[in-house]
Amino acid sequence: MLTNCAASESYEISPRFRAIIEGRIERLERDAEADEAQVARLDDIDHIRRQLRLVAVERAEALRMRLFIDRAKPRLPRPLIEI
Repeated sequence: MLTNCAASESYEISPRFRAIIEGRIERLERDAEADEAQVARLDDIDHIRRQLRLVAVERAEALRMRLFIDRAKPRLPRPLIEI
């Protein structure tokens, strides 16, 4: 859960780390879609409930990572010559 303090914070991240996070977000969203499609094939109500909970957690994690990326700034490269 975000607080007012955490919502206004920003972070510097490297382009490589950003790409890794974006890849994870894509996998989570793709997995959530695939897991949701499996619900139609399930018979047991408890299994369906667990599957839907899994989908909700995957989507929540993807959203949490998207919010992190939105607050993150790209890290500027270090100068080649020290000043």
